[in-house]
Amino acid sequence: MSVSQPNIVLITTDQQRYDTCGPRAPRWMRTPHFDDLCRSGIRFDAAYGDCPICVAARTSIMTGKTVNTHGLMGNEPTSKYFGDKDTLPTVMRELGYQTAAIGKMHFGPERRRHGWEEMILPADYYRQMERSGLPFQPMRHGLGQNELYPTMATVPEALTLTSWTAERCVDYIRERRDPTKPFLLWCSFSKPHPPLDPPEPYYSMYRDCDIPAPIIGDWSGDDAPEGLKRSRQEWSTDLLSSEIIRAARVAYYGLITQCDYNMGRIFAALQDLGLLTETLILYCSDHGELLGDHHAGAKSYPYEGAAHVPFALRLPASWDRHAGASIKSPVTHADILPTFAAAAGGKAPEECDGQNLLAVIRGEAPARRYLEAVHPNRITNSLTDGRWKYIYFPEGGREQLFDLETDPDEITDLAGEEAHAAKRDEMRAELTRLHQERGSNVVENGALVVKPVRGDSEAERRARPWPGYHTEHFGVDVRH
Repeated sequence: MSVSQPNIVLITTDQQRYDTCGPRAPRWMRTPHFDDLCRSGIRFDAAYGDCPICVAARTSIMTGKTVNTHGLMGNEPTSKYFGDKDTLPTVMRELGYQTAAIGKMHFGPERRRHGWEEMILPADYYRQMERSGLPFQPMRHGLGQNELYPTMATVPEALTLTSWTAERCVDYIRERRDPTKPFLLWCSFSKPHPPLDPPEPYYSMYRDCDIPAPIIGDWSGDDAPEGLKRSRQEWSTDLLSSEIIRAARVAYYGLITQCDYNMGRIFAALQDLGLLTETLILYCSDHGELLGDHHAGAKSYPYEGAAHVPFALRLPASWDRHAGASIKSPVTHADILPTFAAAAGGKAPEECDGQNLLAVIRGEAPARRYLEAVHPNRITNSLTDGRWKYIYFPEGGREQLFDLETDPDEITDLAGEEAHAAKRDEMRAELTRLHQERGSNVVENGALVVKPVRGDSEAERRARPWPGYHTEHFGVDVRH
């Protein structure tokens, strides 16, 4: 018998690249539970953050709106942009669901629930650990939360935030929910976001593997777009040695496997109660991590390492699961709310501009043609259809064009090649049209604006204060 209102579990990681699981992952990468979701569900191969930074992505999840609609393009307080009305949890509550959010939310202020009935945060974990009386504490290694250096966790695996987040989800499934009502549970892991500090056995798991080197485009040397070059000089990621980058990648992959293995505990809890096969599960990440690609780190840019994320949807067994299918058209975080509302038998608010992925899968609605994206500091504006990607830097008017089908690592910029001029012009025109429709200041007199190149020197950029020093006491919900 088909389930009309399935339980729904949303599982997100923080800062996980697309090529760490699924078809582009290294052969030695261990993500058994994500792989199982893809075999029994649907994999979306062109899933992108339309503003690759934490709060922007989470705002899209919560509102069903793309970044150019909700307007939150940085890590600003969410309460300035939305409240409790028409959020993911309130929409689902109106459809009869109980709701719980466990893990990193990154709302502002920290305890703002935005409609969640129950919310358990990393701050609760750190408070519990401080009061535990244990002689060791998490994150006492001195690395902040934006540093591309590896280390080992200062607590055993069972006492890490990742393990604690999974355990709180298991508690909710087993003990705290009302068994007579369907539930929406958001399990939000804080990793593999830096600090890159896996515990054993994950710290050592990949150190003897053939770790892929950073991707270096033939355009990303001294001739890189000025905005990108400035960012990597300000953060000095372009000075990191190959040995440090390799060690950082080893730790990063270990953190992803730790999240995946802990996800298995949640699946086991569902299975123990006879709930797993009929539960709808969606897995994705908020954005990626450049990990040294193009001499850069962190996220924010529309390049594959930073913007392309894993995304898999497994439907209840009694539905047509489309098991093993892969979707090539672009999807993004704004699509989650309308998809969940439809799965529950309802509709998303009219203000949503995300797409109902169930309708797309079933051929009842057209797939999105283009997905537009923006850098949180508006350094870039970009567009992709899943195969082609066009990037525009207003500073200096630099254009880039990549064919992701033949060049999935964006090694060769085709924007200046005559053979691809028509595609470049087509995508530039579409990006221009979208900005004109919104009255955006990125367009003037029917053309994308060109801003002068800033005159700051490399020495000035490298001398700016490093923004990445954080401790476990940092007073915002970004403790990882």
